[in-house]
Amino acid sequence: MSTPTKFVPQATPETQPYWDGTAARELRIQQCVPEQHTFFYPRTSCPTCGTEEVKWVTASGRARLHTYVISHRPAPGFTPPYVIAVVELEEGPRMMTNLVGIDPDPDLLELDMDLVVDFEARGEDISVPVFRPTGSKEAA
Repeated sequence: MSTPTKFVPQATPETQPYWDGTAARELRIQQCVPEQHTFFYPRTSCPTCGTEEVKWVTASGRARLHTYVISHRPAPGFTPPYVIAVVELEEGPRMMTNLVGIDPDPDLLELDMDLVVDFEARGEDISVPVFRPTGSKEAA
Protein backbone atom coordinates (compact mmCIF):
# COMPACT_ATOMS: atom_id res chain seq x y z
CA MET A 1 0.00 0.00 0.00
CA SER A 2 1.51 3.35 -1.05
CA THR A 3 1.61 6.41 1.16
CA PRO A 4 -0.71 9.19 -0.03
CA THR A 5 1.09 12.26 -1.31
CA LYS A 6 0.75 15.73 0.12
CA PHE A 7 -1.66 18.18 -1.48
CA VAL A 8 -0.23 20.05 -4.46
CA PRO A 9 -1.52 23.64 -4.61
CA GLN A 10 -2.70 25.06 -7.92
CA ALA A 11 -1.68 28.57 -8.92
CA THR A 12 -4.27 31.12 -10.01
CA PRO A 13 -3.54 34.37 -11.85
CA GLU A 14 -3.62 36.21 -8.50
CA THR A 15 -1.27 33.75 -6.77
CA GLN A 16 1.15 32.97 -9.64
CA PRO A 17 3.83 35.48 -8.45
CA TYR A 18 3.74 33.82 -5.00
CA TRP A 19 4.26 30.35 -6.48
CA ASP A 20 6.95 31.64 -8.85
CA GLY A 21 8.72 32.92 -5.75
CA THR A 22 8.51 29.64 -3.88
CA ALA A 23 9.91 27.86 -6.95
CA ALA A 24 12.87 30.27 -6.72
CA ARG A 25 13.09 29.63 -2.95
CA GLU A 26 11.83 33.15 -2.17
CA LEU A 27 8.95 33.98 0.12
CA ARG A 28 6.97 36.70 -1.65
CA ILE A 29 4.25 38.71 0.05
CA GLN A 30 2.25 41.69 -1.07
CA GLN A 31 2.52 45.31 -0.05
CA CYS A 32 0.23 48.23 -0.82
CA VAL A 33 2.02 51.06 -2.56
CA PRO A 34 0.37 54.08 -0.86
CA GLU A 35 0.73 53.01 2.79
CA GLN A 36 3.24 50.11 2.54
CA HIS A 37 1.05 47.69 4.52
CA THR A 38 2.35 44.16 4.01
CA PHE A 39 -0.10 41.29 3.89
CA PHE A 40 -0.53 37.60 3.26
CA TYR A 41 -2.49 35.69 1.67
CA PRO A 42 -2.35 36.95 -1.94
CA ARG A 43 -5.29 39.14 -3.00
CA THR A 44 -6.12 41.99 -5.35
CA SER A 45 -6.44 44.77 -2.76
CA CYS A 46 -4.94 45.77 0.58
CA PRO A 47 -7.03 44.45 3.50
CA THR A 48 -6.04 47.47 5.63
CA CYS A 49 -6.63 50.47 3.35
CA GLY A 50 -8.49 48.89 0.42
CA THR A 51 -6.24 50.17 -2.35
CA GLU A 52 -5.84 48.00 -5.42
CA GLU A 53 -2.36 49.45 -5.95
CA VAL A 54 -0.34 46.52 -4.62
CA LYS A 55 3.05 45.07 -5.44
CA TRP A 56 4.99 41.91 -4.64
CA VAL A 57 8.01 42.10 -2.32
CA THR A 58 10.44 39.42 -1.20
CA ALA A 59 10.17 38.77 2.53
CA SER A 60 13.26 38.23 4.65
CA GLY A 61 12.21 34.66 5.45
CA ARG A 62 12.56 35.29 9.18
CA ALA A 63 9.64 34.72 11.50
CA ARG A 64 8.61 33.94 15.06
CA LEU A 65 6.35 31.18 16.26
CA HIS A 66 2.98 32.72 17.10
CA THR A 67 1.00 29.54 17.94
CA TYR A 68 0.91 25.86 17.03
CA VAL A 69 -0.85 22.56 17.40
CA ILE A 70 0.69 19.11 17.33
CA SER A 71 -1.52 16.96 15.16
CA HIS A 72 -1.78 13.28 15.94
CA ARG A 73 -4.27 12.63 13.15
CA PRO A 74 -3.08 11.17 9.88
CA ALA A 75 -3.36 13.38 6.81
CA PRO A 76 -2.31 12.55 3.24
CA GLY A 77 1.48 12.64 3.10
CA PHE A 78 1.98 13.48 6.79
CA THR A 79 3.11 11.02 9.42
CA PRO A 80 1.78 11.93 12.86
CA PRO A 81 2.73 13.63 15.01
CA TYR A 82 3.52 16.82 13.07
CA VAL A 83 3.38 20.52 13.85
CA ILE A 84 0.87 22.89 12.27
CA ALA A 85 1.86 26.45 13.10
CA VAL A 86 1.00 30.08 12.64
CA VAL A 87 4.13 32.15 12.24
CA GLU A 88 4.50 35.92 12.28
CA LEU A 89 6.79 37.11 9.54
CA GLU A 90 9.37 39.76 10.35
CA GLU A 91 7.42 42.03 7.98
CA GLY A 92 4.25 41.63 10.08
CA PRO A 93 1.82 39.27 8.34
CA ARG A 94 1.00 35.89 9.85
CA MET A 95 0.76 32.69 7.87
CA MET A 96 -0.17 29.08 8.54
CA THR A 97 2.55 26.56 7.81
CA ASN A 98 4.28 23.44 9.09
CA LEU A 99 7.31 23.38 11.36
CA VAL A 100 10.17 21.12 10.34
CA GLY A 101 13.62 20.43 11.74
CA ILE A 102 12.34 20.07 15.29
CA ASP A 103 10.61 17.26 17.16
CA PRO A 104 6.88 17.79 17.74
CA ASP A 105 7.40 18.13 21.49
CA PRO A 106 5.78 20.96 23.49
CA ASP A 107 8.92 21.18 25.64
CA LEU A 108 10.89 22.18 22.51
CA LEU A 109 8.34 24.50 20.90
CA GLU A 110 8.60 27.92 22.51
CA LEU A 111 6.28 30.71 21.48
CA ASP A 112 8.21 33.56 19.84
CA MET A 113 11.08 31.25 18.95
CA ASP A 114 13.08 32.41 15.93
CA LEU A 115 12.28 30.62 12.69
CA VAL A 116 13.49 30.73 9.12
CA VAL A 117 11.68 29.75 5.94
CA ASP A 118 12.56 26.66 3.95
CA PHE A 119 10.80 25.15 0.97
CA GLU A 120 9.31 21.70 0.49
CA ALA A 121 8.83 20.44 -3.07
CA ARG A 122 5.33 19.35 -4.01
CA GLY A 123 5.07 17.92 -7.47
CA GLU A 124 7.39 19.09 -10.24
CA ASP A 125 6.77 22.84 -10.32
CA ILE A 126 5.46 23.78 -6.87
CA SER A 127 7.18 24.24 -3.53
CA VAL A 128 5.49 25.30 -0.31
CA PRO A 129 7.06 27.35 2.46
CA VAL A 130 7.70 25.57 5.75
CA PHE A 131 9.55 26.99 8.72
CA ARG A 132 12.30 25.59 10.92
CA PRO A 133 14.08 26.88 13.98
CA THR A 134 16.98 29.16 13.16
CA GLY A 135 20.12 27.05 13.11
CA SER A 136 18.43 23.68 12.51
CA LYS A 137 19.19 21.50 9.50
CA GLU A 138 17.35 22.30 6.28
CA ALA A 139 14.07 20.55 5.58
CA ALA A 140 14.13 17.54 3.34
